[in-house]
Amino acid sequence: MGIAPTTLYHHVKDKEDLLLLLLHEYADQMPRPELPSEPRNRIIAAAIAIHDALKDWTWAAEILTTDGFLARLSDSARWLVEAIVAGAIDSGCSPSRAVYVFRSIWYYTVGEILVRAHSAGKQSFGNDSVPDGLSVSQLPRLAAIGDQWAPLAAQDTYAEGLRAFVDGLLAQVTTT
Repeated sequence: MGIAPTTLYHHVKDKEDLLLLLLHEYADQMPRPELPSEPRNRIIAAAIAIHDALKDWTWAAEILTTDGFLARLSDSARWLVEAIVAGAIDSGCSPSRAVYVFRSIWYYTVGEILVRAHSAGKQSFGNDSVPDGLSVSQLPRLAAIGDQWAPLAAQDTYAEGLRAFVDGLLAQVTTT
C-alpha cells in the first residue's frame, strides 16, 4: 500500500483494537439465524451460532477470552448473548442465574474451540492415544480403551455435549 506499518497505529490503538474492529465487521455481516421460540432450544441454537461463527476464526475466540469481553462486542454479536440470557430467564432462571448459564456455556464453547484449534495438526502426547503399558490393575478402563481414544476424541460432539450441558444447567433452576 506504500505506507509504513506504524502508520496504521494512528487509526487504531494496538493490535487488539485492530482485531476487534475486524471482529465487529465480521459480526455485522453474519446472517442472523432464526431462533426457536422454546427457551431451551433458543439457548442451544444461539450457542451453536456462536460456536459456528468462531470455530474458523479462533483468533477471535482468543481475544474474547477475558472477562469484560461483552462490552467490547458490537450489538451485531451481543444479540446472541441476549438470546441465551433471555432463554435462561424464560426457563425460570433469575437474571443472575441467567448470567451464570451464559458464562458456563461461553466457557464450554470457547474451550472447545480453542482446544480443537490448538490440537489441529499437532502431534500431541502419545498422538492423543492412551499410552502403551498402562497398568491394567490400576487403570483398567483406560487400558481397555487404548487405541480407540484418538478416533473417539476426534469426534465433533459439541452440539451433543451442549444439549446435555444446557439440560443440566436448566435442571438446577428447580433445585437452587
